[in-house]
Amino acid sequence: MGSMQPDMTWPFPTGAFPSELLAIVQRTVAEGDFPALMVIHDDEDDWLLCDSIHDPNADGASIVTHIDHVLAQDSSIADLASMPLGHIAERSNSQTPWEIRPWTYPSDEET
Repeated sequence: MGSMQPDMTWPFPTGAFPSELLAIVQRTVAEGDFPALMVIHDDEDDWLLCDSIHDPNADGASIVTHIDHVLAQDSSIADLASMPLGHIAERSNSQTPWEIRPWTYPSDEET
């Protein structure tokens, strides 16, 4: 499938998220109803932000928006700009530190 923004690849030259960077963001996070508890930087160089509670794959559950909108609500996400492709950052609530580990999409056999 490939990245939704092929002209903006990681690592970012400034070490920070570019203001024009697009991300797939769960509506509950984008609208400030729930904090981002999961951030994925997938192997296609896309960024996904989820609340870890609701299904981000449900119809209409996620949108594509500039990551700056989420950073304005939660500046701790900015710490993840250096997270490599194929990694996930998770935390149990908005007050706990991010834990980063390797990540891949589940195979069809695992789902």
